[in-house]
Amino acid sequence: MVLSLVNLCAREVVSDHSSSPHWLSCVPRELYRALLDAAFSHRRPLAVGELVQRWPERTLTVGGSRRAGKCPPNRLCVQALLLAVVRGLTDKRCCLQVLDLSGLQCEDGRVEDSMGGWSLTVALCSMVLQARAAASRAHRRDGERERKRGLEAERDRSAIKRDRGTVGCGNNGEGSLGGHQVEVVGKIECRTNEQTLPEVELVKGVRRRMEIQRRKISSKVKSNTSSNNGSLCDQEWDEVAVLHVRADLFINSRSWERVRDALSQLGQLQLHCRYLRVEELSASSIASLLGLLPQQDLLGVDLRYSSLGVSGLAMLLPLLAPFPQLHSLRLHYCNLDLQRTQPGQQGALQDMSKGLGSLKRLQRLCLTALRLPGHLRLLLSSLSQPLEVLELPYLCLTSTDLAYLSCSQHASFLRELDLSENRLDESSLPSLRRLLGQAESSMSQLSLCGCGLSDTLLGALLPSLSCCRALRSLRLALNPLSRMGLLSLARTAAGIPSLRLLLYPNPLEDYGPGLPALPSSAQLLDWPLIEEPESRDLTLRLLDEVMNLRGRSRDLLVTSDLLNYSPDLTVDD
Repeated sequence: MVLSLVNLCAREVVSDHSSSPHWLSCVPRELYRALLDAAFSHRRPLAVGELVQRWPERTLTVGGSRRAGKCPPNRLCVQALLLAVVRGLTDKRCCLQVLDLSGLQCEDGRVEDSMGGWSLTVALCSMVLQARAAASRAHRRDGERERKRGLEAERDRSAIKRDRGTVGCGNNGEGSLGGHQVEVVGKIECRTNEQTLPEVELVKGVRRRMEIQRRKISSKVKSNTSSNNGSLCDQEWDEVAVLHVRADLFINSRSWERVRDALSQLGQLQLHCRYLRVEELSASSIASLLGLLPQQDLLGVDLRYSSLGVSGLAMLLPLLAPFPQLHSLRLHYCNLDLQRTQPGQQGALQDMSKGLGSLKRLQRLCLTALRLPGHLRLLLSSLSQPLEVLELPYLCLTSTDLAYLSCSQHASFLRELDLSENRLDESSLPSLRRLLGQAESSMSQLSLCGCGLSDTLLGALLPSLSCCRALRSLRLALNPLSRMGLLSLARTAAGIPSLRLLLYPNPLEDYGPGLPALPSSAQLLDWPLIEEPESRDLTLRLLDEVMNLRGRSRDLLVTSDLLNYSPDLTVDD
């Protein structure tokens, strides 16, 4: 990446913190962005704090999608940013009103000294509570100052009255005239004070005017809060908040109480959640959390490792309907096992289906390890618009489920489909081929890992795969393929011009002795590979020959590494 002259100069400026008092006083507002980017890139937390505390724009965006090879912000820089935001609330030079931290967190464990979503959420809530405590202290100081000013004014008025009475007691004309003059002077002073008091409130600066407005309406909002048991509508929040902070929130049982405190009380900072990820929380706690979030900003909800059951999900799904922008719902390991029949199960499934149908803008749905065999039609038929992303790993799908999906309204709109760890057999192949035919112009990502695809089954599927002209990512790891079946897959993949990633399974010849003829995905994952490197080298050499012959050695990544391949390769150009 070639740096511009502005970026090079910004890097030099922020590198020497001792010179910051000189350039901070004269730097134009147009250069703040370049200086802040340089401070983040070269890990200068002091410069980050000083720039954010004086931020001249109303909006600041940090995070979002990063370019390939660009590291996320350093943890110290993020902490300096949050501290500077709190200090900026009382700095008249700061014009910041909207801080967007969406996508700032880094969940890649290989990136050292970065801030993950869980730590960032706790830090954000601590920032909100710290700003609220500082505002409370300032409010008490202002109240004490106003009280003292009132006492002084009362003493001055008493003194004026005493002077007026003393002068008015004289017998000559001057005394009465003097008393009249004092009275006139007193009236003029009162009128002068009445005229100058409104001018005091005409303070320059956006933040001070918003603070004055917040104080005027605070008593009204507090009374509404007490009457509504602590619930606030979005309009009341907007009236009170001075700075709106948008972020992705990661919440578990350890951070739940702090997040609740940050969201449930009034303050100068208001948190807006873009994507919500929740782990290990009960259904009642999740319901309380949804009731505290502002409704206009939430785009996606991710619930993981929570023992919700069908009844818990049926209770939570209607609570998502008031969020008008919600388009993504991911449910991972929520303890929905319908392989065992339980009383009231069918009614709860009906309620769950109605809850999904209430999400009018849903485009992405992930149901991981919910074990709902034979119930796909019931769940998806209630949706009012077709899905674009559908992830159904470990769902125990049946041939009936695949037959419905291939003929449903969703088939021709699917961009991403994940059927991993659902056992496929000859009865499922016709439906899967029909599904691929419906989605051949839209499908960009397909995952069939661990589906038990042998050479025969994959050979019947390859013609349909070759017709998917928009396919960019194909994942087929942990399937029992021989070396010949793998080469057939490689030839088909090389013939798809749009394909950028092929995640292939290790051939059966590369495993150690004793492996069953048709092993399961768990056996393929745990079984050791053969110790002699000649066999694996042969596989790699044959794959390279196929790619070179088709001219795809440069633009198509072919790998069997389940953990270290880059998902960035699947992003559209």
